[in-house]
Amino acid sequence: QRQLVESGGGLGQPGGSLRLSCAASGFTLHYYTISWFRQTPGKEREGVSCINSSAGTTVYADSVKGRFTISRDNAKNTVYLQMNSLKPEDTAIYYCAAGSRRYCGSSWMGASYDYWGQGIQVTVSS
Repeated sequence: QRQLVESGGGLGQPGGSLRLSCAASGFTLHYYTISWFRQTPGKEREGVSCINSSAGTTVYADSVKGRFTISRDNAKNTVYLQMNSLKPEDTAIYYCAAGSRRYCGSSWMGASYDYWGQGIQVTVSS
């Protein structure tokens, strides 16, 4: 069964850090572009970051630029989202998604994705 599984969420302090992982099973992430999205109740899903299949290009939403870092370890079939300088407004359910293309492209936030994780809660609060 092909699936993505997020881990590493939970409670973070304002100004603190969390690292999310997105592990694939049943297929190889190497040929996929991976994106992170987040969503809070009553709001539209928001694109957070994207990394292309070769990890040569990364893109970020303005809201997280300079604070979040996306990376991938194809040998471990896993993508990471390092979240630093957390803010209460980062509180959301975070999802990873895999798209069978090499590059994020300018429209990565609205593109179609082949696989989605189940989501993981991140709460930033003191």
